[in-house]
Amino acid sequence: MDVTEERITKIIISTMQSANMDIKLKVEQSGVNMMYDFIKDEVLVDVDRVQAACMELPDPMALGTYVSILTIHELGHAMDREALQSSLQRAIELYEAKKLVVADNRTTDLTYVTMLLEEHESDIAFEKTAWANAEILNRFFGIAEWDSFEKVKVHSLSTYQASFEKDLKLYNELLGETELLIL
Repeated sequence: MDVTEERITKIIISTMQSANMDIKLKVEQSGVNMMYDFIKDEVLVDVDRVQAACMELPDPMALGTYVSILTIHELGHAMDREALQSSLQRAIELYEAKKLVVADNRTTDLTYVTMLLEEHESDIAFEKTAWANAEILNRFFGIAEWDSFEKVKVHSLSTYQASFEKDLKLYNELLGETELLIL
């Protein structure tokens, strides 16, 4: 384990301990900075990606602060585990339905884009809940400074919102084309 990996895992473990939550931590190269696996009840961290993501913030922030904030966000997902588990069947249905659409047709298939929007809306709702839970943890345990917390939260949610808006634009374009065909 290199020094950076050791440092990041220590920050995550320390943050979990500060929040009185004991969740398994797994280091893996996933391309996602941190995520909560609600099926296995574990937090996953991609050490390289988390460092890169910290540098992508609009305002510079200490890596330790960023990792602590992401950690309580993932703990916020853990607090919502039951709801995440309840959503699994619909997520599988959407995944299976989307696989039926040929890759070349995905940007022109209104049904496919509608399913994407449903996924986005669900993801955004879960993200907002996780951030609300993280805020509760932060208020109670005083893990991160509020200005930094808000910056990471806003930046994180904006990435989900941007993806949703891109697909919403595509949906509206396809809907307009469909309406023209009906006329």
